[in-house]
Order: sequence, then structure tokens, then C-alpha cells
Amino acid sequence: MTHSVANLIRETEHARLSALVQGHIETASALHAPDFQLITPIGDTLSKAQYLGAIAAGHIKYLSWEPATIEVRVFGSAAIIRYRSSLSVIFGGYTVPPAQYWHTDFYEMRDDIWQVVWSQATEIRPVSSRGEVLTA
Repeated sequence: MTHSVANLIRETEHARLSALVQGHIETASALHAPDFQLITPIGDTLSKAQYLGAIAAGHIKYLSWEPATIEVRVFGSAAIIRYRSSLSVIFGGYTVPPAQYWHTDFYEMRDDIWQVVWSQATEIRPVSSRGEVLTA
């Protein structure tokens, strides 16, 4: 049973990412909990209304969002996922160079649907802020 739940959560995350890239706010809204909160790669906090509103207004425009393998841990009616992605976005009119990110998302089963409650994205940088090589 846990394996099929994990697959359902993976499918839900893929559907969420597709909705965000395509700007389908109604679909995305159903997959985000009312109390959703995003921690962006630069440390800003966005509520569901702020995040989806920014996408609807064109302030955030995902050009692509390609996840690698999505790892899932299920705990009853809650689950946590983690994955790397390749992401291209226009933010506030500025095209952010394509980059790699780690994503950690917390899902809960609410009203018979898996919804993301918390989401955090971290940019993967090959060099630290001090100029040290971080990857081999």
C-alpha cells in the first residue's frame, strides 16, 4: 500500500509542477493547501495566495521545471518528498539562468486529496560564496 501511495504522491507532484509551468492556477490551487508556505531559494517566504498570485500576474514565469527521481517517505496521512531539478524561470522580468535545485516538500492528505503544505527550494551551487569548489 505504501508503494502505491508513494507513486500517487509522485504523480501529484508532477501534476503540480506541470500546472505551475503552464500557469494553470486553478489546477495548482487544488494541489496547494490553504496554509501552504514556500521558502524560496533566496530565503523569502510566500503564502499560497502570494505564490500563485505572482504566477497568475506573470511576476513568476516558469519556463521549465524538470525533476529527477522523486524520493518519497509516507507516514499515514502525511508524506515528505525530496528531489533535484533543473529549473528555468523569469522572476520579476529577469530571466534567471537555468540552474539545479534541491526541493523538499511536505504533503498532507486533506479532503481525499494530497496537497503540498510546505515547500523549500535550495539552489545547488558548484562554488561556495567564498569561491571554494563544492562538487568534484
